[in-house]
Amino acid sequence: PRVELAWAMRAHQHAQVYFNLISSVDPKFLNLTKVDDRIYEEFRKTFRELRVDVLDPEELKSEPAK
Repeated sequence: PRVELAWAMRAHQHAQVYFNLISSVDPKFLNLTKVDDRIYEEFRKTFRELRVDVLDPEELKSEPAK
């Protein structure tokens, strides 16, 4: 139990650091991996009309979205 608790506390600390880093940068300039642009291009090929600025969970669950 102590090892698991220590691991969880350390993971939480790392998560806070990374969250603070990505929150402090304008998303337009944020690249998390070398292939971010490729990932986005593939995403847009599949989901051309999906508005990612406003996601509605009910809309995503609709029959046309499925």
